[in-house]
Amino acid sequence: MEVRLIDTGYFHADGGAMFGAIPKTSWSRRYPSDEKNGCILAMRTAVIRTGNGRVILVDTGAGEKQLRLLSFYHFFDLKDLVSELEKLGISPGQVTDVILTHLHFDHCGDATRRDPETGRLVPTFPRANYWVGKAQWENFQRPNPLEADSFFLENMSAVEESGLLRLVDKEIHPDPSVELKLYDGHTPGQLVPYIYLPNKTIVFAGDVIPLAASVSPTWISAYDTYPVASYYSKVRLLEKAAAEGQILVYCHDAYIKASTVKKINDFFKPEQTKGFFDDHFKA
Repeated sequence: MEVRLIDTGYFHADGGAMFGAIPKTSWSRRYPSDEKNGCILAMRTAVIRTGNGRVILVDTGAGEKQLRLLSFYHFFDLKDLVSELEKLGISPGQVTDVILTHLHFDHCGDATRRDPETGRLVPTFPRANYWVGKAQWENFQRPNPLEADSFFLENMSAVEESGLLRLVDKEIHPDPSVELKLYDGHTPGQLVPYIYLPNKTIVFAGDVIPLAASVSPTWISAYDTYPVASYYSKVRLLEKAAAEGQILVYCHDAYIKASTVKKINDFFKPEQTKGFFDDHFKA
């Protein structure tokens, strides 16, 4: 069994937005920014090859469809996800499952593409089950005003029309080695995949904890539409991670890909940040 991380590119987000009510004098000691307060964020995906032949993809990055419309994020060093998978010997048709932590553009933009011959939108991974939280899907179709600009129906319409959409309303195992758990806060119905290796558990934390600098439960992004729910979701995830030595993958951290966490009284902090992922983690 193998877990591999792929960074599909980077973009800039405002540091004040990323860290919410936390003053820059505090967050700047944990995460760098430029002279305009811009923080570089990664768009990190995971590829899981299980012992029974399944190929599971977690998130897809932004893709290309909305880059011009979203140019104020200053995307750079973009990589084509399909090409990156082909370097690993994986064709789009071999992907069996796509787990979308949530449906903001930077996590699901490459779930669909335009067919170069017809111009029609088609699923990028035509044989895969696309797993989405049911509450997230409902929110995606009727978004609240604070999230509406982050959702694009074209990212998922062809998936639904093709019958590949799988909605999740409780904890499930799409594979014996992968469990999907539901978390709220940043957006309703986020999926967090727990990947069970023989001697380690890897948690793709998504935007529940997007950065190693975001581990402190009260450090909540202004992008989180339900901050109190975010706090309790983070505590629930961190308590288990600290107690069991789980490895957290940070989907947006441009500098630290993964770490364990340590609990000191009521405080959590990243502990070991080296040695888990250079390119992959294998069991």
